[in-house]
Amino acid sequence: MTLDPWQWTLAALCALLTGVAKTGVPGLGILVVPLMLFAVADPKQSTGAALVLMCAADLFAVFFYRRSAQWPRLLQLFPWVGAGLCLGVLALHLFALYRCDEILLTRLIAVIVLVMIVLHLLRRRLALERLPRGWGAAAAFGVVAGFATTLANAAGPVMNLYLLSMALPKEEFMGTGAWFFCIINLAKVPLFAFQERITGATLALDAVLLPGVVLGALLGRRLFAHVPQQLFETIVLALATVATVALFLHR
Repeated sequence: MTLDPWQWTLAALCALLTGVAKTGVPGLGILVVPLMLFAVADPKQSTGAALVLMCAADLFAVFFYRRSAQWPRLLQLFPWVGAGLCLGVLALHLFALYRCDEILLTRLIAVIVLVMIVLHLLRRRLALERLPRGWGAAAAFGVVAGFATTLANAAGPVMNLYLLSMALPKEEFMGTGAWFFCIINLAKVPLFAFQERITGATLALDAVLLPGVVLGALLGRRLFAHVPQQLFETIVLALATVATVALFLHR
């Protein structure tokens, strides 16, 4: 894979942001989706290259926060994520069959995430404690997360909103998210390889970018220790909103 210097710089920034997002600033990683596309200039290869970087960063996140996961929340979520993954695979197949543009689906995801952000803000402002937090919420968030991650590695804002709605302390937020993304992203690797999103060229690119992931993961861990809970939640919500705008602009 031949990249210009500016593309290498952008790809290196993506690797750094991926590491920081996984261990310190959740939601930041979604910015990697459009940035990696700018760097690689190929939708299939950009998502494949980004997935491998995410898997590497996930391992650091699991190591740092392995004892903080809320497994009941994850077990509620996984069946619905599986359903979303199946819907995503079906959508990709239909889009390829009918030669449709994946941008339409990406923007559909952005609309769904925007609706979830508005609902979350309403719950916080009006203290609507009766908004669903059980199986209903798990089903809605899980299906959308599975669908979004299959199409564009874009489950980050959905999962972050789900964890915010559970009102978890930030350590449990990070631990639960770390295990979720590690399991889901590793499960996607064979699928992406089958779809030729992960190739020898993308793996060679990832090998060069891996030190950036390591540096970002260590930096993110240090940042996390100095961020208060309320500021942490505000940053996550703000980045989820920025991510939605990025998805709208994604081409």
